[in-house]
Amino acid sequence: MKRAGYYIFVAMSYTITLLPMWALHLLSDLLWPFFYHVVRYRRRVVETNLRNAFPEKSPEERKKITKRFYRHLTDMIVETLKAMHMSAEQIKKRFSVTDTSLADRFYSEGRDLVALCSHYNNWEWYSSMQLSSKHRAVAIYKPLKNKDFDRFLYKIRTRFGVWVTPMNHIVRDLVKCRSEKILTMSGFIADQTPPPDDNAFWTTFLNQDTGFYRGAEKVAIKYDMPVIFINIVKRKRGFYELEYSLISEHPREEEPNAIIARYAARLEEVIRAKPEYWLWSHRRWKHKRPEKK
Repeated sequence: MKRAGYYIFVAMSYTITLLPMWALHLLSDLLWPFFYHVVRYRRRVVETNLRNAFPEKSPEERKKITKRFYRHLTDMIVETLKAMHMSAEQIKKRFSVTDTSLADRFYSEGRDLVALCSHYNNWEWYSSMQLSSKHRAVAIYKPLKNKDFDRFLYKIRTRFGVWVTPMNHIVRDLVKCRSEKILTMSGFIADQTPPPDDNAFWTTFLNQDTGFYRGAEKVAIKYDMPVIFINIVKRKRGFYELEYSLISEHPREEEPNAIIARYAARLEEVIRAKPEYWLWSHRRWKHKRPEKK
């Protein structure tokens, strides 16, 4: 039964996303009130997260952010599925990198990169990163438990040449690329929630105790890879621009956790400026900071 539901979803998604983008955005205009009012998709999670992150804002202000978040969420869903049919030129116009000089400099120096990304704006269109990168774009991801949907998203994420690798394979794949003289830019969605037994880095983020994976920093230090921060700026509906900024040029010279701390601070600045574009439906704070022994 579950497999039948999956195939129906894929068939419907494939057919619907043959529509032009303007029509899909009209569909999104119908979907977001359904998600917000009828299904109430993770409404309690979203409202709790926003209340804890922005206690200084009034209930009316947080409600406005909530509604904007749901509108953006349904936009992102239709835009992600639309990538099944978009050409390389079409997605490059909508997901552009106007200044690649920072990454290009490290490429000319023969250095691999770590790119710290987040669940902000349409992160699924990172699948087109290879179209604008001299480095081999490698996306590190956590496989879904549902194998059918995992394969479905894998096909979308690899359409434009990005290599997708599970978190536990990144070191193996980096070693392989280095042996073949392939310079890589490894993209980590670094705002994910580490498990409670993980040796996470804890800090105050959006007014709350928050754990962060240390893996990206460890990889950067191990292979002396410069670390950049990638911010996705929404220019208008369905059009995004990527901004690169430097977090660390020489990771081995940094204090422990300095790179992740800098990432968390920069991401918080981005979220506070336009909070509706972050993934508030994620149960980001489901674990508590461990007590010191």
